Amino acid sequence: MNMALKEMKKNKVRFLILGSIVFLVSLLTFIISGLANGLSQDNAALIKDLPEGKFYMAKNSDQTINLSRIDPIVQNVILNKEKDAVAFSIQMGFLNNDDSKQQSVAFVTSTDSYLFTNVKKGEIVLDRSLEDKGINIGDTLTNNQYSGSFFVKGFVDKKKFSHAPVAFINREDYHEMYRSNEMQLIFVPGENSSESMTGLELFSKNQFLNTISSYKAEQTSLNMIVWFLVVICGMLFGIFFYMMNVQKMGLYGILMAIGVKTRTLFTMMWTQLIVITAIALAISITLSQVVNLIAPEGLPFRLTLETTVQLSLVFLLIAFIGATISGLQIKKVEPLQAIQQGEV
Repeated sequence: MNMALKEMKKNKVRFLILGSIVFLVSLLTFIISGLANGLSQDNAALIKDLPEGKFYMAKNSDQTINLSRIDPIVQNVILNKEKDAVAFSIQMGFLNNDDSKQQSVAFVTSTDSYLFTNVKKGEIVLDRSLEDKGINIGDTLTNNQYSGSFFVKGFVDKKKFSHAPVAFINREDYHEMYRSNEMQLIFVPGENSSESMTGLELFSKNQFLNTISSYKAEQTSLNMIVWFLVVICGMLFGIFFYMMNVQKMGLYGILMAIGVKTRTLFTMMWTQLIVITAIALAISITLSQVVNLIAPEGLPFRLTLETTVQLSLVFLLIAFIGATISGLQIKKVEPLQAIQQGEV
């Protein structure tokens, strides 16, 4: 270990350049991961906040929520059989305030359940983001498809669907607006709730999230960038230590000639790897968490401790693999031949 640290001190410019690149790549990875998680929450917080369970959708809907219609008889069978099951519907729409300004919302209605906010006819409960738009409790809102008006009863925190604030309304009001007495979806909480029903398609939570328009494409693109950056980091370590090892073949030959084991040389390389990566990750984690704390309210950024730890471990693993592969040439060193080449 002392040998590894002495070499880093002697060639500090080289290792500083590598550390700076790893820091920038890891910081960018944490930032993009935070944006991916933030956009995921902004896109489907209504669904993601539900407990683990199963979703039922009509088979003939082609996995499209708006086209799904649950037969009332089948719905009653499931609701009567499953204690905490709930049927609900989601439709995108608009609300008009007193100034005739339209606000895009996702109207949600459900059967009586603790999983969703239930309101009386003529009442509405909104996501708190609309409070920033000037809507307050007690205001009266209208909709072009609704004959009456909605009384704002209250607000709920962080309930979004398809990047739109959720508006919870009564079933009767929903049926009047969308001319439908059928619910679109049924949710049954519990990991063991997996019984199939005729005419219905069954989804886990993750499978159901991918049926939401734009969710899968959005998350796939951002996650692909994250993993691409992680791979780049591993390649950087591989290339760096490969070049370092090529330059030190003569030194390795001398060390092996005097009895230094190959394992010791690998340990030296791994020590340098851990020191560089740990310092770079510590700085990038600190800065990314600062961004997480000071990010504006409207910016969908969410970097959890769990995600940070997972990415850090992946970085260490990929860097370890890249450096180890590049160091395999050390095992092929012939002491006499390496000494004859001269030490650089």
